[in-house]
Amino acid sequence: MRDTFIGQLKQRAVGDPRIMLITGDLGFGVFDRYREDCPKQFLNAGIAEQNMTMVATGMAMEGRIVFTYSIGNFSTLRCLEQIRNDACYHNTDVKIVSIGGGFSYGALGISHHATEDLAIMRALPNMTVVAPCGLWEAKQATDALIDTPGTFFLRLDKSSGCDEPLQQEEVFRLGRARILKEGTDVAIIVTGGILGEVQKAADILEFSGVSVKIVSVHTIKPFDVGLVLDIAREIKTVVTVEEHTVIGGLGSAVAETLLDNGVQPKAFLRIGLGDRFSSMVGSQAYLRQQYGLDASAIAGKIRKLI
Repeated sequence: MRDTFIGQLKQRAVGDPRIMLITGDLGFGVFDRYREDCPKQFLNAGIAEQNMTMVATGMAMEGRIVFTYSIGNFSTLRCLEQIRNDACYHNTDVKIVSIGGGFSYGALGISHHATEDLAIMRALPNMTVVAPCGLWEAKQATDALIDTPGTFFLRLDKSSGCDEPLQQEEVFRLGRARILKEGTDVAIIVTGGILGEVQKAADILEFSGVSVKIVSVHTIKPFDVGLVLDIAREIKTVVTVEEHTVIGGLGSAVAETLLDNGVQPKAFLRIGLGDRFSSMVGSQAYLRQQYGLDASAIAGKIRKLI
C-alpha cells in the first residue's frame, strides 16, 4: 500500500504545486523519485512529529495540500494535541498518513503496533478516517484525499487483500462501503489490509457450506450507515474484522449504527484485539495467529457463532 500511495501522490504532485509531503525522518528510499521530480514539495521535519503537524497546518492555511508521513503511532498519537487543536479545529487540508497499521511493524514491539488509532482519530471532529483494504482502494483514496478539502487520516497497512472492482466502471467514493463478495449466511464487514485473511477465512467457510458476504469499509468516518443497515436486515449474522482493538473502531461503528437505528441481527460478533496491549513481538503473520486474527481463527470464530 505504501508504494501505491507514494506513486500516486508523486503523479499528482508533478502537476499540482499545492501538494506538499512532510516526513518525520523516514522513508527516504521510498521517496527518492518523489524528491527528484518534486524537490520543492518535500520536507524532512526530523523526529519532531508535533512540529511536523504544526508546520503542516500553517502551510495548509496558506493554500497548500499537506501530507504528513510517519510510522503508525508516530504520525498520530505522538502529536495528537496538535492534530486536534491545530489541524482539525481549523479544518485544514492536512492529510495524516500512517504507514504500518495494526501489526505491520510487529517485530518492533508495542511502540510500533498501531492498534488504537482508528478509535482515537475517529473521535476527532472534522476528521475523515480512511483505511484501505487493498491496492486499488489505496490508490483511489490518495486521489480522494487530494481532491477533497479537510483534515484526513489515511491508515496504510503492509498487507492487503484483493479489492479490485467487481465492475470496471466502479467509482471510489469516500464514505461508501464496497461489496466485494456476495453471500447469504454471514456478512463479514472488514477494514484495512486484514481483508486478505478475511478472504481466506471465507474460502474455508464456503468449503463447509457457509455462504459469506464480504464488505470493505475503507472509510470509517463518515460511515456508510445505509449499506450496513441494509446488510443487517438481509443477513442474520453480522461479523466485523479489524486489526485494531475491538473498542472504538470498526466494530463499534457498526454496533452503534445498528442500535441507533433499531436493527438487531440474530448474531453479531466483533473480531479484533481484545482490551489489552499486543505485548508479543514477531511478524505481522505471527501476531495475527497469536491474537486470533488469522484466517483459521476468523473462520473458527464465525463457525462457532453460527
